[in-house]
Amino acid sequence: MIVAFSVTPLGVGEDVGEYVADAVRVVRASGLPHRTDAMFTSIEGEWDEVMDVVKRAVAAVEARAPRVSLVLKADIRPGVTDGLTSKVETVERHLAR
Repeated sequence: MIVAFSVTPLGVGEDVGEYVADAVRVVRASGLPHRTDAMFTSIEGEWDEVMDVVKRAVAAVEARAPRVSLVLKADIRPGVTDGLTSKVETVERHLAR
């Protein structure tokens, strides 16, 4: 499964990068395949391990912010591994035609 999620602290002002970095540290420490871009962090693994990482990432932000917003999108596809890479490669292959 691949989960794309965004954790946003609320009530801390406009500059939230420091708080988001706390969440990304949790993802990186998990050892699961992941990518972070300007809007989301994507993480790949089994349901329980991915959701545990998301929960801990939210808790890291929640520890410093009075309110937290979580946006989450999941691609649940049993038996597929390396989806973070293979999905992008498929699109790139089509673009190259």
